[in-house]
Amino acid sequence: MFPLCARLEQVQADGGSVFFQQQLDLRGEPNQHVSLHVQIMFRIVMTRIQDKWKSYRHRFVPWIALNLRKNERTIRQVTERSKDRLASDEVVLETLLHLFRALLRNDVAHQEEVLRLLPASTQTRYLSPETTEGPDIGEPKGEHGPIETMFLTVGFCIERKPSSLPFAGTGVFVTRGFVPKGATVAMYPGTIYQAYEPILFQSIWNPFVFRCIDHVLIDGNDKGISKIVYRSCSGRDRLGPFRLSDITWLTANTENPLAVGQYVNNCSNERAANVCYQEYDVPEAFPLELRQYLPNVNYRHDTQRPLRCVVLVALRDIRPGEELFSNYFTIVH
Repeated sequence: MFPLCARLEQVQADGGSVFFQQQLDLRGEPNQHVSLHVQIMFRIVMTRIQDKWKSYRHRFVPWIALNLRKNERTIRQVTERSKDRLASDEVVLETLLHLFRALLRNDVAHQEEVLRLLPASTQTRYLSPETTEGPDIGEPKGEHGPIETMFLTVGFCIERKPSSLPFAGTGVFVTRGFVPKGATVAMYPGTIYQAYEPILFQSIWNPFVFRCIDHVLIDGNDKGISKIVYRSCSGRDRLGPFRLSDITWLTANTENPLAVGQYVNNCSNERAANVCYQEYDVPEAFPLELRQYLPNVNYRHDTQRPLRCVVLVALRDIRPGEELFSNYFTIVH
């Protein structure tokens, strides 16, 4: 009988860990070969499950609750519900309008059909070569990509990169500029589910379901059935040439550079949180032409309440190169 040789190459997991590399010389009866093969496959599967769990457990509420005392620094505690807001709704709205107008202005070549239906005074705002003054810097002149536009408009930009935490997968970093305390840093994208709406199948093995204090849920998963549901709801709510939500956060080329909040990792005892989640309801008067940059959509088209968004606000000044960390668990006393 000829000897059977098998080699297991390095296996790269989503979280970035290497399982093992082993050279095997399999000799003997066929049943022994099968048994050893089963053991190898079992080790691969179990290692993959362990790595997935190490990444997922920080989003699993029962695990967090059982480990509160072990990880007290990872919990955000506020004495009153009113103190849960670090930035006022007016400040959040000002930031979103300032950035979204700059994004539209820098994409004006693809916005002809939308601009054509707007009042002349509104068209002038986007077509005028003059800049619009902002709190620190004005809207950029010329054409830029979304990330560059964000930097020139709000003074910083964020991007997705491999996290600095072991087994944490993707993280979000401030790549350029300076983030002052209280600034809106990112948005949590996804489909909005009211407390009474079905989300069972979408939630299975889904670590991106965000629960608001009033039981509203946001599914920020950009894959699988969650992706299909979001695309369907977004296409349903289109108003002629006006897109009422952004679907590009489901791709690698996001038009709204803020829409990466679902990839912000949980803080640890060694890495304190530098951003916090804050719920924000979009006012009805929000400009129609700018809704195309909102990365959220209601599951039902007849929802009788404002569109819910969740923004991430800086807890302190954040410098370039720092990774964003949040508290997945907030206790309101």
